[in-house]
Amino acid sequence: MEVLILLFVVVFLLPIVFVFAQYNGMVGLRNHIRDAWANIDTELKRRHDLIPNLVATVKGYAAHEREVLQQVVELRNRCLNHQQPVATLASEESQLTAALQRLMVVVENYPQLKADQNFLQLQQELVNTEDRIQSARRFYNGNVRDYRNRVQYFPGNLVAKMFGFGLEEYFDAEPEARNNPQIRLD
Repeated sequence: MEVLILLFVVVFLLPIVFVFAQYNGMVGLRNHIRDAWANIDTELKRRHDLIPNLVATVKGYAAHEREVLQQVVELRNRCLNHQQPVATLASEESQLTAALQRLMVVVENYPQLKADQNFLQLQQELVNTEDRIQSARRFYNGNVRDYRNRVQYFPGNLVAKMFGFGLEEYFDAEPEARNNPQIRLD
C-alpha cells in the first residue's frame, strides 16, 4: 500500500507541483519586468519634462539653431506619446539621445549660455536623469534575461508553451546612441 501511495505521488503529484512552481515563477518574473518597465517609463517621463525647459533656455541664446531645437522637441513629443513596442520606443529614445547630444554641441558655441545658472541646473538634471535611465534599463534587461531563461530552458519551456508565455523584448540602445551624452559642466 505504501508503495502505491509513493508511486501516486511520484507519477501524479510531483509533475503537478512542478508545473505550478514553473508557472508561478514565470508570472513572478513577468511582473518584475512590468515593474522594471514602469521605472524606465518614469525616468523617460522625467527626461521628457526637462527637455522643454532646456530647449527654452537654449532658444533664448541660440535662436538661429532652430533646426536642432525643432528636432529635439519633435522627438521628445513622439517619445512622450509612445504606444509602440519596446524595440520601437528604444529606437526613438536613442534618436532623442542623439539629438540631445547635438544640442549640447551647439551649446558649446555660446559661452554666455554655458554660464547661465538655470541652464547649468537643467543640464545637471539631464545628466542625472540619463544615469537613472541607464540604471533602470539595466535592471529591466536583467529581468527580461531571467524571464527568457525560464521560458526557454527545458522543461520550463513546456510549461511556457502550455500557458502561452511569450518572450519579452530587451530595451536595447541603437548603435549610434550606445554612449551616454557627453555633457560637460565646465
